[in-house]
Amino acid sequence: MGCTSCGTDTGKPGGCKSNGGCSSGGCNRLNVHDWLANLPFSDPEGSCRIIEVSFNQGSRKEFFRNNSLQLFMKGDFVTVEGVSGFDVGSVNLTGELVRLQMKKKRVSEDSAEIKKVLRRSNDMDIQKWKENKAREKDALIRSRAITRQLNLNMKLCEVEIQADGRKATFFYIADDRVDFRELIKVFASEFRVKVEMKQIGARQESAKVGGIGSCGRELCCSSWLSDFKSVTTTIARYQNLSINQTKLSGQCGRLKCCLNYELDTYLDALQNFPAQSDVLDTVKGNAILVKKDIFKNLMWYVLPDSSRQYPLTIETVQKIKALNAKGVKALELETADVSNAQKAKETELQFVDVVGQISLRSLERNTQKRKDRERSAGGPPRDPNREPNRNQQRDRDQNRTPNRGPNRAPNRGPGKPPPRDQNQNRGDKGPKPQ
Repeated sequence: MGCTSCGTDTGKPGGCKSNGGCSSGGCNRLNVHDWLANLPFSDPEGSCRIIEVSFNQGSRKEFFRNNSLQLFMKGDFVTVEGVSGFDVGSVNLTGELVRLQMKKKRVSEDSAEIKKVLRRSNDMDIQKWKENKAREKDALIRSRAITRQLNLNMKLCEVEIQADGRKATFFYIADDRVDFRELIKVFASEFRVKVEMKQIGARQESAKVGGIGSCGRELCCSSWLSDFKSVTTTIARYQNLSINQTKLSGQCGRLKCCLNYELDTYLDALQNFPAQSDVLDTVKGNAILVKKDIFKNLMWYVLPDSSRQYPLTIETVQKIKALNAKGVKALELETADVSNAQKAKETELQFVDVVGQISLRSLERNTQKRKDRERSAGGPPRDPNREPNRNQQRDRDQNRTPNRGPNRAPNRGPGKPPPRDQNQNRGDKGPKPQ
């Protein structure tokens, strides 16, 4: 998947503003890392003279011969030979790793079919390449309309126009053989280019479109997977998966390629299980195999008159088969002890969802209880910074003694104690002198 912070400077490939080379590789499909780039070689003259160039964001890769002996780095734009013209692509791989890629794809280094690198792309080449790339979406819409008018049973999924605009490749999907001779004539007159039709499969279409799989990651076919192996329902049976086309199918409508990833591990584990052990002859009847626990080496059987499942080890099944081969029925099924595993699962801490267990009613109840406790204990402690209550301030104002003169009695409110005598509690000192 392309990143959102790609630079758009002219003459530089998109890539996270890393000045010409995307270190993350997210902007290029089927990206590779040249881990030999910084290692020196004793014989520089004997290094590989062929580079791998990617087109259309890595959906197509080809090898080109570097006869000019220029030093190209990963991510550089180069102008290469095309069909009756030139094409522009980005350098994907250089150095000795190209030889390994050519050996993997069975391409000879001395092959005459390998085209040449013309030059490093200049501003004119890149500008023309961008103009022709902008025509691809309109060409795809128009080509689909023409296909519908000609009543052809095919689906066009992508159009790739060469950098100089002289050739266009139309990728299509069809179940049966399609006679598109008339279609090529219409395309050539409509787009004024040399037309090439290329048929691809559903997996290749999904790789070109891209997307996110059910695992939450980018599709393997559009990120790193280059060869597509056949996937059958037998692979799902080896892994004890239910044959559910909805869950086992990918975005291409075929079985998921990731079913092949763990197949070898399952096949190695299944070698220890005895063959032809679907039915065991016992005194209580024929025990029928229900399922296999491959990694625990257990086989589960069911008797005809009971719904209980009996887990048997591989050694127990082999003993019963040896008795059946002699014509002796097994007296009972010696089940394996799986209680320890169940106890371990029971004692394992699990996540508990506490959402909804605390309500507003419980919080209000706790607040009321706190207020009752404070009231019974004499009230909460007075806060010195708290402003006085308005009612208490009004009562104090009413009970305050005004200055009414020396001969008038004070206005005392109800419950207020009488004024203290001036000569009270003075001891033997007597009255205060005038």
